[in-house]
Amino acid sequence: MAKYIFITGGVMSGLGKGVTAASIGKLLQFRGFKVDMIKIDPYLNVDAGTMNPIEHGEVFVTEKVWSFFPSEKFTYNICETDQDFGTYERFLDINLHPMNNITSGQIYLEVILKERLGEYLGKTVQIIPHVIEKIKERIKKAVENTNPDVLIVEVGGTVGDIEAMPFLEAIRQFILEHPSDSLVIHVTLVPFLDTIKQFKTKPTQHSVKLLQSAGIQPTFVVCRSEWDIDDESRRKISLFSNIKYENVISNPNTDLIYDLPIFFEKQNFGNMIIKHLGLPERKEDYTSWKKIVDKARNATEEIKIGMVGKYTAIIDSYISINEALRHASIFNDRKLSIKWFDSEKIENGMISLEDLNTVDGILLTPGFGKRGVEGMIQAATYVIKHKIPTLGICFGAQMLFIAFSRIKLGFSDANSTEVDPNTQHPVVDLLPEQKKVVEKGGTMRLASRDVYIKRGTKLFDAYNQEVIVERFRHRYHIIKEYAKMGEKHGLVISATDKSGLIVNAIELNDAWIVGVQFHPEYKSRFIRPSPIYNAFIKAILEQKKKE
Repeated sequence: MAKYIFITGGVMSGLGKGVTAASIGKLLQFRGFKVDMIKIDPYLNVDAGTMNPIEHGEVFVTEKVWSFFPSEKFTYNICETDQDFGTYERFLDINLHPMNNITSGQIYLEVILKERLGEYLGKTVQIIPHVIEKIKERIKKAVENTNPDVLIVEVGGTVGDIEAMPFLEAIRQFILEHPSDSLVIHVTLVPFLDTIKQFKTKPTQHSVKLLQSAGIQPTFVVCRSEWDIDDESRRKISLFSNIKYENVISNPNTDLIYDLPIFFEKQNFGNMIIKHLGLPERKEDYTSWKKIVDKARNATEEIKIGMVGKYTAIIDSYISINEALRHASIFNDRKLSIKWFDSEKIENGMISLEDLNTVDGILLTPGFGKRGVEGMIQAATYVIKHKIPTLGICFGAQMLFIAFSRIKLGFSDANSTEVDPNTQHPVVDLLPEQKKVVEKGGTMRLASRDVYIKRGTKLFDAYNQEVIVERFRHRYHIIKEYAKMGEKHGLVISATDKSGLIVNAIELNDAWIVGVQFHPEYKSRFIRPSPIYNAFIKAILEQKKKE
């Protein structure tokens, strides 16, 4: 029988519950337990796929697609999930199933569709029991799917949010049904008031009271703060939260999130969790994890990457890319520094293209839509002309090819039909199967697919394999006929799909400039960097050595 850890949040969102949850999972892995994770998002969207990254952060794509509520009348494909999924996968080195991202939209939609199909005939459909039972059913399905020793369930948002109330009620009932197999960890903010040099515990006290008013008593309180909280603050939180002093866990700010599991170990957090859940005692082993943490800590030489994109207002828009760059930098004994270039500001002349020379390499980021596109194309044009080491991801690869087509092929109006439907040279266009698609949710080319790599290319040097599996998320693609024209001018089609018709990667033969249609950052891990990101960092270091 699986054990359950429920993680709730208080005071404010954005505290780092995802990192805390993943670190707790790592504590269990250090002891050899099999872990699976669920992220609950109380919003009414069916998934994160249609949401703006600036509003909600990155959309993370899973390895598989899950057909949510498949029937003759209704089928919704789920693959685009919350960014915390990426955090879980990077920490735990597992591929999570998309059914493990539960949203209010999914729960309510399934209940309503079942009502329309007549499954509740004669009954009044209500939050209790129908919605609550559906939530509990989804949690149990995750256990049936992977059979973990411990299932960790993180509830998004904060206690007190109206939309989170059904999930808290489901958890309350779940704990009543599994009292000896469950525990609750409440993550909350303990602000430090600089004017009086004191931690303030009152927000945490109120937050715990809100949780208790929902019928849930936390087992542990994890305190997010600027620094390690003091004993007096711990005693106050313990007293007013009705928990033991040692169950108040400190979680201070850190410049390296992967250090958090080790910090938790120093507080005996892992052993206390094991004891409370009645799991067999096992000696923790985090030697290999600590080696990489130490490697990151000991890196002194800096590598500076310029990120050109449309969503630079919030860095969580590119969190998987940020972490993939960090993993590769650590692997190469370098300390990562990122400089952001807003493509709209490049387009408007507020950022000079010469500023791209202030970094060691350029990453052209993913995106959608018309805004800031010309700025990205201008940046791509600059790196091609100056042979700056560059990696283009998805939309970034498409902008790279548009720039190439304008410079090398002489098509001054070359564009994507997403941006200019009337362009005379649509070098980027909709995938054939996308031309009749009307619904926007879960209808892109998604999830993992085989990528066929051409030998003798930079891409092959990175992976050293002819066939790899990477994750995709796009509607538009580079048109092969135009890419073939580019081969006479130094372009290489370095990867395709099995048919050879869909271009999956391009590169230039006179510089380390590579564009990939897939998202390798989704599979990068702290213990094992993405091969192409690693090759990108290595290429930059080689270039610096020559200079």
